Amino acid sequence: MLLGIHERCTPGLTSEVAMLAALLGAFAETQQVLSEQGNELDIKTIRRIAYRAAERTRMLQKMGHFGFEAQETAAGRRVVVSCDGGRVRLREKKRGPKTKKGRKRIQVAWREPKLFIIYVVDADGKQSAAFSPVVEGLIQGPDAMFALLKQDLQKLDIQEADQLLFISDGATWIWKRVPTLIQDLAIDNQRVHLLIDFFHALQHLHKAAALCKDWSAKQRKRWVSKQRTLLHSGKVDCVIDALRLLRTGRRAKGITTELNYFIKHRTHMAYDSLLALNLPIGSGAIESAIRRIVNLRLKGPSIFWCKPNAESILLLRSYYKTGRWKQLLSLALSPLISHSFA
Repeated sequence: MLLGIHERCTPGLTSEVAMLAALLGAFAETQQVLSEQGNELDIKTIRRIAYRAAERTRMLQKMGHFGFEAQETAAGRRVVVSCDGGRVRLREKKRGPKTKKGRKRIQVAWREPKLFIIYVVDADGKQSAAFSPVVEGLIQGPDAMFALLKQDLQKLDIQEADQLLFISDGATWIWKRVPTLIQDLAIDNQRVHLLIDFFHALQHLHKAAALCKDWSAKQRKRWVSKQRTLLHSGKVDCVIDALRLLRTGRRAKGITTELNYFIKHRTHMAYDSLLALNLPIGSGAIESAIRRIVNLRLKGPSIFWCKPNAESILLLRSYYKTGRWKQLLSLALSPLISHSFA
């Protein structure tokens, strides 16, 4: 236990197996690489080692340990937080009698793993290399994800941050919980900025233009370009007025949907103010995280997971892709929980 040996696995073997299981595209590939290194392990053993490492890490997180280094703090920094959801297929139990072979019935359903990213930007608005991003994800639902986000931000002393920018798309499950999160963190409202991703807002302008069937492609492009300029300069009310003028005839219902989007998020579109502060107006960081962490490992043709296993790989991959593997090992190999797996 004192040497960090769990289930007859040394820290080095646990790290190697869990890292390869998260990094490579399949457990069979992990087995092949380990075999070439002289470690003959079957796929069942590889899964068990990887899943247990993730399980131990998550257990310590629930106990309030996050593995952040002492110098990692939000104090005096410009912090950006963003959330989004991906898609994976989960194997779930299905009601009904067992099959003829005596097996439980299952169904495969698409579910949305929800991720958040915390990173720091410098005075020029570029991601700071002095702070490794924090990415976490869960499939348990938005409340569980926001609870984990709150714990991470508190651990980083977010109350001492110079600026906090929360940027995301217009998903309802995100924006209905953000005000409560800000209130619970007790952050000065003058240092908090809430923003809709500029490029998601732009997509809604394209949708509105596409509803104008009597326009030529050139007219649509010219209209979108004009509204984009207005939106970029913070003139959201002018964009809303332009959408109201389009709300006629058969396209009225569709235009109303896009109009309501801008009305609902009017206060979250101060792009001119954020650009003046050299803060980002796009949520590309979380979009990239969804692709690199979820899509390239958990999502694919004929791939489906049991929920706990998907969350385990999600956790391991999040730490590896953000350069925080050492912090994960400090949790996974901690003697604080060794007795729980004896």
